[in-house]
Amino acid sequence: MHKFSVSVAREFEADSAEEAALLMYQFLTREPAPLSYTVTDAAKDTTSLTLDREAADEFASIDHTADPGNW
Repeated sequence: MHKFSVSVAREFEADSAEEAALLMYQFLTREPAPLSYTVTDAAKDTTSLTLDREAADEFASIDHTADPGNW
């Protein structure tokens, strides 16, 4: 297995960093999961990508811990 750092960026107008973080939390709990991500690997190579909602939802519905490739 490889390690990746996955980031989601969203702009908010807020009076403080804490309020901006709370607005992000609110967004994540009320809206569908974001589709645009920035992914950085162990070599610090960064890739920006946008997922297809239908394919992402299908992937999320499967228990990938049962995949022998994950053992």
